[in-house]
Amino acid sequence: MHWKDLLKSSAFMMTAALLVALATNFSGLFPGDILTADVRSNLTIIFLIAIQTVSLSRIPFRNLNPVSNAKSVLRAVFLGLIVSSLIPLAGYYLLKDTEYSIQAMGLVFIAATPFAASVTPLSYILRGDTEHAARGTIVVYLVSLIWIPFIVWLTLGEVVDMKNVTITVFEIMGIPLVLSRLLTKVQIDRDLMAISLNTCIFFMIWLSVGATVFSGEAWVFAAFVAIAALRSFGLGNLVEVAEKKAGIPWKQRVTDILMTSYKNKGIAITLCMAVLGPTGMAPLAMVAIATSIVVEVLWVAFMDSVLFSKKRMLKETGEDS
Repeated sequence: MHWKDLLKSSAFMMTAALLVALATNFSGLFPGDILTADVRSNLTIIFLIAIQTVSLSRIPFRNLNPVSNAKSVLRAVFLGLIVSSLIPLAGYYLLKDTEYSIQAMGLVFIAATPFAASVTPLSYILRGDTEHAARGTIVVYLVSLIWIPFIVWLTLGEVVDMKNVTITVFEIMGIPLVLSRLLTKVQIDRDLMAISLNTCIFFMIWLSVGATVFSGEAWVFAAFVAIAALRSFGLGNLVEVAEKKAGIPWKQRVTDILMTSYKNKGIAITLCMAVLGPTGMAPLAMVAIATSIVVEVLWVAFMDSVLFSKKRMLKETGEDS
């Protein structure tokens, strides 16, 4: 395999980032004296704005009208924001009154974030409904400008600075939405785009997980793994079974499951760093997000090789597409 193929692989780059971050974390080599909380927060915001802008710019203007596609839009908002948030929110409320309440705060940022902008290209790769994915991404990200501050206020409103939350959401969601519309017709080499985005993601994970404080009993880590698994594997397979039983066609199921189960970890990381960084709680709260990243790498591999495999699609639809 060529080195470029590895750099283009999101699963490989995320896994490599985690391994490097954990190695520098536990060895004490992470330069926390240079990369202070403020510096890490600012860098993650810059990286995420770049990632979001480029990712969203690949979504064209056509078929984005939410009025003429009301059912598709409502389904995206319901699955991508409401349903996908239930399990991490439940986990937060179960742990908020324990000695691990700070670590549990990370679950709030996972709950608040929408699905990843890469749901559109993943829908294409996994033979899903790309128009539904593209339209849903734009609408859900617009709704997230209100949804994210609402969820954070509802759960952490007494702990964090809501003005800072609002500003951060505007920076990482509002600015990319505007800038991306200016770049829709700009041709970007796919390989270069994939490598650039994965490199940004690599450094975001290293900046955040490298400074994460992994302390506490084994059961709390097991709890975060269970919550992440329920949110991705459990919820994703539940939607698959329910929609297949209801007669929902393959393409729609693929995209609906991605919207429900595949959260935007970049937004969760950046929100956690920017919002909790000033309080000194971000390194502890990052535990839940770091755990979620590990589980979602496995989930994407499972979707690609098992749940949405071409063999399974051909058996169900008979279409070689």
